[in-house]
Amino acid sequence: MSIPALAQKTAKKTILLRSAWQTVNIGDIGHTPGILTLMEKYLPDVDIQLWPSDIGNGVEEIIRTRFPKVTVLKGPEAITAAFGTCDFLLHSSGSSLVARKDVERWSTTTGKPFGVYGISLHGVFPTPMASNSTSAAEIELLSKAKFIFFRDSASLKFAREKGITCPVMEFGPDAAFAVDLRDDASAIAFLKEHQLEEGNFLCVIPRLRYTPYWKIPAKKAAFDEFKNTRNEEMKEKDHATLCEAIIAVVKQTPMKILICPEDETQVAIGKEMLYDKLPAEIKDKVVWRNHYWLTGEAISTYVRSAGLFGMEMHSPIMCIGNGIPAIVCRFDEQTSKGIMWRDIGLGNWLFDMDNPKDVAGIVPAVLAMAKDPKAAKAKALMAGEFVVKRQRETMGVVEKAAIV
Repeated sequence: MSIPALAQKTAKKTILLRSAWQTVNIGDIGHTPGILTLMEKYLPDVDIQLWPSDIGNGVEEIIRTRFPKVTVLKGPEAITAAFGTCDFLLHSSGSSLVARKDVERWSTTTGKPFGVYGISLHGVFPTPMASNSTSAAEIELLSKAKFIFFRDSASLKFAREKGITCPVMEFGPDAAFAVDLRDDASAIAFLKEHQLEEGNFLCVIPRLRYTPYWKIPAKKAAFDEFKNTRNEEMKEKDHATLCEAIIAVVKQTPMKILICPEDETQVAIGKEMLYDKLPAEIKDKVVWRNHYWLTGEAISTYVRSAGLFGMEMHSPIMCIGNGIPAIVCRFDEQTSKGIMWRDIGLGNWLFDMDNPKDVAGIVPAVLAMAKDPKAAKAKALMAGEFVVKRQRETMGVVEKAAIV
């Protein structure tokens, strides 16, 4: 074998990671350290260049500290240069092909391969926001991918129905399952201040049907009349069952409750729709977190809890990824991502807020978690084992497509 051939065979590959969508939501933050953790574990000899949308709010420092070998790209010149030096583009988890235009630019400009890891598709469950449906251009682009891992089986089925012809299309867990960030000092200090004992409290997360981004100054989003009307229409109904669960846990078990947010807007929602609705006699066992947090502190809190329930998705994902029980209450406005709970074996911890039979099962499920934390923990660990198996299998596909 000639020296040039040997050099070509052993040349270190570079992956351009398109991720880091926003920082106002600890789940969106979690996608990036999640996929980076998987790449660190399964692709240790690959150089990684991160192409972020938003790594403000202290997130850049977190990424640089946890992943010092990763190159964080800044500015159009750095991205243009990366198109020349990188061998493969990997689009990380999200509600859809979030960076479609960037993936299209990569494919058109370089002709180099790309893959997609852990997304849902718009339009699986039609809603009045029909403009969010998966487009013909997106279908055409996804068909060019080397692989697509859908984070829920409903999206996988929808992709096939839409005629996407990518050669490898399978269920693949959301990258946020792999997050291992920690901020133990902050979490321990908060729990101590509010007299929350390890293993003796549950976390609960509120949510409106649509995130009111117009209430977050940094997002500079326009007020949306339709979304606001829908939120106001459904918020009392949606949160009433969570209030019932809180009351039942406090009255029937020794557990306390921590009301906490997944995104910045949920701090105020937690007070308005949960804490303020509770009877005065149980409030001494309920803590309302009155400020937003980042992913590390959230996970360091979750792992000290007995479990979590609520109407968000990525805090449950990060709980299961760390062996903590989590109940998901979903609705179609959130896309199809909640279906992944069935896909990983947690179907009886998944509840449709628009199905009266499902809603009736929420309080009993939360109570069961609180009354038998050992059984709930075992169930969470079993789901986590399945997720790890799929992570190993899917990253094997990534390796073959991007390196071999």
